Amino acid sequence: MSVDVPRRNDGFVWAVRDTLAMIGRNLTVIRRVPQLLVFSFVQPLIFVFMFRYVFGGAIKVPGGSYVDYLMPGVFVQTVAFGAINTAIGLAEDKNKGLLERLQSLPMSRSAVLAGRVLADTIRNVLIVSLMLVVGTMVGFHTHTNALKVAAGVALMVLFGLALCWLFALIGLAVPNGEAAQAAAFPLFAPLVFASSAFVDPRTMPGWLRWWAERQPVSIAAKGVRALMLGGPQFPMDYVWASIAWSLGISAVLAPLAVRKFRRT
Repeated sequence: MSVDVPRRNDGFVWAVRDTLAMIGRNLTVIRRVPQLLVFSFVQPLIFVFMFRYVFGGAIKVPGGSYVDYLMPGVFVQTVAFGAINTAIGLAEDKNKGLLERLQSLPMSRSAVLAGRVLADTIRNVLIVSLMLVVGTMVGFHTHTNALKVAAGVALMVLFGLALCWLFALIGLAVPNGEAAQAAAFPLFAPLVFASSAFVDPRTMPGWLRWWAERQPVSIAAKGVRALMLGGPQFPMDYVWASIAWSLGISAVLAPLAVRKFRRT
C-alpha cells in the first residue's frame, strides 16, 4: 500500500507554514542581536529631537502645533527606514549562501521573502509603538478617537510592508549588505526628505512642491494625520489614497521580488 505524500511546494497551507517558519527564524535573529532593534529606534528618535527642539520653532505648518504635524511624518519615516532592513537582511543572507540553501529545500519560494517582509513589519510595529510613547513625551497629542488612532497605526504599517517589497527587490539585486545600504539611500532620500513628513510642501519651490505633494510618503503621512489629527486640512481622501499606494506597490513589486528570488 502506498501513501501519498503532499509536495511542500503545493498548497496554501504549506506556504503559510513555511512563511511562519521564516518569520520565526528572522525574529530569532533580532532576539539574539537586540542591537538591530535598538539602532532602528535610535534613528527616528534623533529626528524627533532634532526637528522638535532645533528646527521646530522656525517651521510653520497648517492646523496647529508643529509637534502634532511632525510626529505622523516621523512615524511614516520610521517604517520607511525600517523597510531598508529588508534589503540589508536579504543581501546578507544571499552573501552568506543562505538563500541558495533555502532554494534547495522543498519549501515555498515565496515564503522566504514573505517571512522576511512580515518579520520586518513586526519589527516596524514595535518601533512605531515606542515612537508613539516618545511622541507623547515631547508633546504630541491625537485629536481623534482610539479607533482612528489604531487605524492610523495600521495605515503606516501597511505602507511599511509595501516598501519592504521594494527594498526586498533591491536586496536581491546586490551582492551584500553594504551594497544594499548604498543602493537604498538614493531611493530613501527623495521619498522621505522631499515630502510633507517634516514640513509643509507649500514652502518648497514649485517644481519640488509638485513632487512632494504627490509622492507616496507624503500621501501616507497625510493619511496618518487625517486619522490621528482630523480637521479639514487633512481630509479622509488621503487615507484611501495611501491604501491605494500601498496595495499598488505590493501588487506590482511582490511578484517581481519573488521572480527575482527564483532566478537568484
